[in-house]
Order: sequence, then structure tokens, then C-alpha cells
Amino acid sequence: MAARAYWQGQIRLALVSIPVEVFAATKSGAKIAFRQIHEPSGEPIRYEKVAEGVGPVDKDDIISGYEISKGNFVLLEDREIEAVKIESKKTLELVQFVGADEIDPLYFEKPYYVAPADDLAEEAFVVLREALRKAGKVGLGQLSIRGSEKLVALKPCGKGLLLETLRYSDEVRKGQSFFSEVSGEQPRGDLLDLASTLIEQRSAPFEPAEFHDRYVDALRKLIDKKAKSKSKKAILEDADEPVPRSGSNVIDLMAALKKSVGDTGAKAAATAKKAPAKKPVRKRA
Repeated sequence: MAARAYWQGQIRLALVSIPVEVFAATKSGAKIAFRQIHEPSGEPIRYEKVAEGVGPVDKDDIISGYEISKGNFVLLEDREIEAVKIESKKTLELVQFVGADEIDPLYFEKPYYVAPADDLAEEAFVVLREALRKAGKVGLGQLSIRGSEKLVALKPCGKGLLLETLRYSDEVRKGQSFFSEVSGEQPRGDLLDLASTLIEQRSAPFEPAEFHDRYVDALRKLIDKKAKSKSKKAILEDADEPVPRSGSNVIDLMAALKKSVGDTGAKAAATAKKAPAKKPVRKRA
């Protein structure tokens, strides 16, 4: 089944409008969600709307409230909230361009793929994509959708474009308050050299498929095992994980770094030995 577009409209750059379709770049199906079940009957648990001191209440008697102080709410009706919603627009206007590395990763929220809506839009789409790539810039704009307005960044992504929603400044905590007690002094040179060597030894191209959520994998294994089992219980083998001993002596940082560098180097050498040697090419006389 073809993917459903999250948004359809046009990207506007000055007087140029490019019809596009925006698709979610991530999927939620990879995660495992649970429902609460009443074990004796096997029926799922449902929740009632209740008010303290009143009990269950009718749906028509519920309105929205914003807590301005402990137990003190400003009450808002649905029509009042609807009145201030931003009208959904079919145009994303690029109002500013910034360097690709100027946006702190903290601000990035969710990615979406952007593709031209039809063949007629492709030429202008490709021009915008390559102009952004050549300039090393990211386009900024605000997208009105579903009653709210999202700050978004647009950048090249292979043959297409990637649109990422951004958090607004008041949604991001400043980190310096958490680091106020951390020393700003430079570490010893020999320790820094060892740590740099360890990083260099373990450096490799990023391959997302090499990483798995081990918790989700274990849950799937448990669910499959219980689904095939006639009994209600299934036991999975515990993963081998070293248990830290309480009260152990503090490990010398220099010794730990040296051992880590040595272990990584030994593993790399062992891997090289296992690789089949290439046969020499014989030349004919």
C-alpha cells in the first residue's frame, strides 16, 4: 500500500512555488505496545472519566483547563480553543537560510521526506535541492498544520529533500546549569592521547542496521515463545552481563585506558588473521 502523505502543498521561494508531498520518515510499528488485561476474564481494561469527590462524569460535562497555580485552573471551552487555532495553509514559505551546522541538534524533533508532487514540479524541485546543497545551507520556514504552527528546516537528502520539525527556543532547556560543577580544566596529555587512540581504533562508518534495541528483541522473543507455548509462562535465558561489585576499589584510569587500547588492537589483529588471504595472480610466460 502506498504511503499516505503527512502534508501536501507547495514550497515557496520568493516567486517560485513547488508542489510537494511530505511523508513521515520514521515508523512507530517497530516498538512494542502493551494493553492492560483483566487476567481472570482476558478482557482489556478501559478507563472511566472520574472527578474527585464526584465519581464518574458525563463526557458532555468535561472542558479543558490550564493550571496556573496549585489547584487553580483557567477553564477554556472547545470553541474558544478552536478560535485561536492557526489556519492550515498549503504553502511553506522559506524565509531564511542558515549554515547546515548552525542548528544545535537539540532543536531537531522529527524528520519527514519531501518529494515533488508531479513531473511538472520536478525541475524546480531539483534546482532547489542542488542550490541548497551547493550553498551548504538549510532553509527555514513555518508550517501550519492541524491547528498549530511548526518551525521546520529543509535540506537535501539524496535525490530528495528532508524536512525536520524543530523545537522552539522555549522548549529547550539550557544545559550549562547542569554542567556548572564540572571542571573546565584540560586533562593530562597522556590520558588524552590514550583516549584519542581508543576512539580512533573504534572509529567506523555509521551503519544503522548494525544496531538493535536488545530490549525489543528480547520482548519479541518472549512474546513468540509464549504464543507458541501452551502454558502461560515462558522463561528466557538471562543475557550474560557482568554484575558490578559494590565496594570495589577505584580503577586506575591510566591502566583502564591502556588495557582498552590493547584489547581493541588485539581484536583488530585477530579479525585480520581470520580474513582469507588473497591468492597471488600468476603471470603467464
